[in-house]
Formats: sequence, structure tokens, C-alpha cells
Amino acid sequence: MSFAQLALSLIFVAIPIALALYLKLGLEKDIIIATVRSIIQLLIVGYILTFVFESDSAIFIILMILLMIAAASQNVVKKGSGIPGITMIIIFTLVVVEAVTMGILLGFSIIPAEPEQIIPISGMVVGNCMVLSLLFLNKFKDELNHSEEVVELILSLGGEPKDAVSRSLKSSIRTSMIPTIEAQKTMGLVQLPGMMSGLIIGGADPFEAVMYQLLILFLILTTAAMASVMVGYLSYPKLFNERLQYLGLTQSEQ
Repeated sequence: MSFAQLALSLIFVAIPIALALYLKLGLEKDIIIATVRSIIQLLIVGYILTFVFESDSAIFIILMILLMIAAASQNVVKKGSGIPGITMIIIFTLVVVEAVTMGILLGFSIIPAEPEQIIPISGMVVGNCMVLSLLFLNKFKDELNHSEEVVELILSLGGEPKDAVSRSLKSSIRTSMIPTIEAQKTMGLVQLPGMMSGLIIGGADPFEAVMYQLLILFLILTTAAMASVMVGYLSYPKLFNERLQYLGLTQSEQ
């Protein structure tokens, strides 16, 4: 694709801007900012990846993955305000999930130890962890805000912190995982996944594209489970003090 063809594809940006203006949605500025940012960020990443791929250095691969983790963590932490230590929890979760998944992929030689394989797949893993963590934290905080009296009651009756938040915790984990599970049920019937479509457009054999896409689907399922469970079970103890008293989200922020 040439830059001229890419410029013509901005028609697909003009359409939502026109609709936003016509319906007075107030989204046109956000659409323009999002478009400009995506263009700049992806062009920069493109040049960086070209350099990393050509250097074939493990140091640059690790630095690239750390950059992804740092950017994803920064985005998730905003949603976790009110939970002490949420920054380290998110960073730890992302690092562990990345280490486990990449350890399995490379350890069993499922993929070759090449930057062209490691970096894109790491991006999918970290990105999916970010989205799942956001979904979990959003639901978990909402659940806690609506069940403070129940938590206090269970604690007053001698219950442990885990018992007090168990229902909210499991409900939030379930809610964050459902979109991933439901998406996999219709994969290939309702839509062709992005990675598979990209490989086919790039000239890869459709069956090979399917094999790679299945690998990504299995990875995403693992990251969905690990991210939600780790963030959840590392977060809830932070909401209680040494005397097992519930601090609440508002008090924890102060």
C-alpha cells in the first residue's frame, strides 16, 4: 500500500466525523485526535520495529516488550484508582502473563525465537491483558460500591476478607472473561479475525493463517483468565487493614 492509497483511506475517517457533526454528538474532535495519534504512533512504531527486526538483538526485543508493558500499565492504573498498590499489581500481572505465555511458546518451540514472531505476539498478549484488566477493575469497583453493607456484615459476623468480597470478585472475573469466550464461539462464522485476515491479505496460505489464528485465540483465552484472576486476587487484600477492617475504595484513595 502506498502513502497515496493510505491518504485515500481517510475517507473512512471523514464519514464518522460527518455523522458526528450532523447529529451533534460532540465526538468530531476526539475522532480527529484519535486518528492523528494513531497515524503518528504507528509510523513511529513501524520505524522502530524495522530497526529491531534488522538488529535481531535480544536486548531491543526486551526493551520493546517493556515499553508495551509500561504503556499498558499506565492506561490500566487510571481505572484502578482507589486500590492501594494497583500500579505494581498491574505491572506484575502483565510481566507474569507475558513471561508465562512466551516461556511456553519458546520453550516448546511453538514459535521460533525471532523478533518478527515475539514482538507482535507479545503485543497481542499485553494488549489483551490491558483490556481484560480494565474490564475487571471497572466491574469490581462497581460491585464493591454497591455491596459495602454486605461486606461489613460478613466481617462483623466473623468472616474473612476473602469471604466478604468473594461474590463481587468472582462476578467481576466472570464478567471480564465472558466477551473473550463469546467472541471465540463465533470466530470464523461471524467474522474473520484480524491476524488471520492480515496473513491472507499478505499472501499466506489460508490454512497456515488459520493455524496462527488458533494459536492467538488460545493465548488470548489464557491471558483473559490469568489477568482477571491475578489482578483480582492481588487487589482485594489491599482494601483491608491489619485488623481486617474494610477500608473501602474512597478511603483507600486518600
